[in-house]
Amino acid sequence: MLDVIIIGAGPCGLSAAIECQRQGLSSLIVEKNFIVHSIYLYPTNMQFFSTTPLLEIGDVPFTSPNDKPYRHEALVYYRRAAAQHQLEIAAYEEALSVLPQEDGSFVVHTVNKRGEEQQRSAANVVISTGYFDQPNLIGIPGEELSKVTHYFGEAHPYSGMKVAVIGGSNSAVDAALELLRVGAKVDMVYRGSSISDNIKPWVRPIFESMVQKGSITLHLESRVTEITPASVLVTSSVNGEPTELDNDFVLAMTGFRPSRALLTSAGVQMDDSMDKPAFNPATMESNIPGIYVAGVIASGRNANEVFIESGRGHGKLIADHIVSTRLT
Repeated sequence: MLDVIIIGAGPCGLSAAIECQRQGLSSLIVEKNFIVHSIYLYPTNMQFFSTTPLLEIGDVPFTSPNDKPYRHEALVYYRRAAAQHQLEIAAYEEALSVLPQEDGSFVVHTVNKRGEEQQRSAANVVISTGYFDQPNLIGIPGEELSKVTHYFGEAHPYSGMKVAVIGGSNSAVDAALELLRVGAKVDMVYRGSSISDNIKPWVRPIFESMVQKGSITLHLESRVTEITPASVLVTSSVNGEPTELDNDFVLAMTGFRPSRALLTSAGVQMDDSMDKPAFNPATMESNIPGIYVAGVIASGRNANEVFIESGRGHGKLIADHIVSTRLT
């Protein structure tokens, strides 16, 4: 039986595995896709908000010619960190449930890409799954159309197209600027009276300049209320008046939320208001002894509560607590 099974090979899951390794604990990472899959899903040309030291794990230096690294640099870095620490990762193996046993251990039911199911046993389980699995749906007519996506990779496929971007966060602003560079006609629709205050400071003036020039049409205090194959209906929150815009594609940058299935299968209690798991912030242990949370899964519906720079420290809290319980 393993000391620890870590579910999720994102930066916080990798960090937890490294910290467990340092404490002499046997561990395995189970990842339904591949290492740092969430970062892979970021836009191709995305630049991080954080500097490289704040993204480092396991005392592996993250060097970059840029003050703030780009997505492709992060992919290389986390692969290198995992290899340097010789982490054991079961890639393309999805954890289906975590079942407590009478002796206090756990059985993790998994299935790999070949459809083969198995049961893995461990004394402790760390759930460090990300949040890209479940986009926050708007719930409007036409959202199911193929022209609508909640993921933005790169702008090239939208060259010369009429694109509506829904949202006012960094992801929406970055997408709008990328689209502009390939000649797309961009309408950006946001329910707030201004775009987010958290827009990257080096990006905000560029975006505002494009809006002032009319290169990006910004619809504030507005919502997309219907999507058709040829248009979108934008309704003002101020006067309730709808406007129909010609449209080819819709990028709904409305955020994501973590899946709670594994937590609930293990009996972890959830906060009704924010769908947040119950855990001790000093140890990251849930209300079920031996079940821990790490990374964004601990944040509830507001994924912005936890970033790599804060979530990477969860692993040490967890490893220290596991070892301390063995000594008592």
